[in-house]
Amino acid sequence: MSTGGEASEVRLPLTPAVFHILLALADGERHGYSIMQEIAAQTEGKLRIGPTTLYRSIKRMLEDGLIEETEERPDPALDDERRRYYRLTALGLQVTQAEVQRLAQAVEVARKKPLLGDAAIKPMFGGA
Repeated sequence: MSTGGEASEVRLPLTPAVFHILLALADGERHGYSIMQEIAAQTEGKLRIGPTTLYRSIKRMLEDGLIEETEERPDPALDDERRRYYRLTALGLQVTQAEVQRLAQAVEVARKKPLLGDAAIKPMFGGA
């Protein structure tokens, strides 16, 4: 018997683009340009996803059932009718949570290694 957790874990690891798109949608539905802006903001400009990567990823995520296009639209006077809005599905939320947990475990392992800060540099390079 399979659980939802098992189904989400087989999709891991996620690509950085897919992971950040899912994170952008974790707060609620967004259209493509808004997703790109949110990714740039949440990474302090270190990751910028272009339209080709975004829409190729969105297409795959729709096919995989991680996100869905919403039927609800803002007031047409306040929005461009060509925009498509997306939101996480229940599976998309599970996969995002599983990836966050996987990354948190990796960071915990990395913290125990001589990789960060002055204490890490000294043993690696013979400093006193």
